[in-house]
Amino acid sequence: MKSTTVRRVTLSIALVSALTGVAACNSSDSSGGSGKDDKAVHKGTTHVSPVAALRSAEKSTDSADSAKVESTTTMGTLMSMKADGVMGWADGLTGNLTITYTGGTMADTMRQTGSTSMQARYLPDAYYARMSDKFAQQAGGKHWIRYGYDDLAKLGGGSGAYLKDQMQNTTPNQSVKLLLASGDVRKVGEETVRGEQATHYSGTVDVADLASKNSNLSAGQLADLKKQLTQAGVSTEQIDIWVNGDDLLVKKVEKGELSTGTMSSTAYYSDYGVKVSAEEPPAGDTADFKDLMQQQGATGGTSS
Repeated sequence: MKSTTVRRVTLSIALVSALTGVAACNSSDSSGGSGKDDKAVHKGTTHVSPVAALRSAEKSTDSADSAKVESTTTMGTLMSMKADGVMGWADGLTGNLTITYTGGTMADTMRQTGSTSMQARYLPDAYYARMSDKFAQQAGGKHWIRYGYDDLAKLGGGSGAYLKDQMQNTTPNQSVKLLLASGDVRKVGEETVRGEQATHYSGTVDVADLASKNSNLSAGQLADLKKQLTQAGVSTEQIDIWVNGDDLLVKKVEKGELSTGTMSSTAYYSDYGVKVSAEEPPAGDTADFKDLMQQQGATGGTSS
């Protein structure tokens, strides 16, 4: 495999893994809505405003600490994928997901490495991707690739820093915060999600404006991020969420437009409080993403 292919695969995995079953927004305690809507909401209360109901759902989902996740994502012609596993957020993001690329150029690239599926393991300071035997044979004999969040932050300017922020802090309740920050949230009605009664809420957010509201990034990083979002053709995003009778998020759908086509992500959450066990892979079977990039630069794109 050419080192340029190794670089393309590893960069793509860094992007896609960040967009799996967890919500696509970084964590922050700041969100929209007026103070009068901040009061607690109890089950059985009538005429509850959407903002008040969502604040209750945000707190309940955040305090649940873990959940099973199933998701599907499509990003234009780049890729389509599905993921399932468990994620925890009690003390940093942890968990295990199985990711399968089902279409697009990403799936074609993954086929060159011998498999269209991989394991993703999340730890508070990094996440790990387990590649195929074929990939290991052509990348130093190691199956796991480690992506340190600090290293990711240095790769893509503002977007790299934003990615690090998301990966270290994201929880399912961030989709709720997306709506709270948007200033455009409405109750659609009562619906059934996988046999469970849930309330459907919907709204539209301005992606670049949202980053400035809900991120701890510097002004320079935010300016860089907004520039890259504009270049990618991202402007607004439609958010739909479903909340059950226990004020827990059970489904979310995010849709938007990219320069490569339409982005759509659907995730289902269940079994809140499930046990999550994620351990660092064996050091002897792990290559560092940063080292792979340095090797690629040294070879100048020749075969490795």
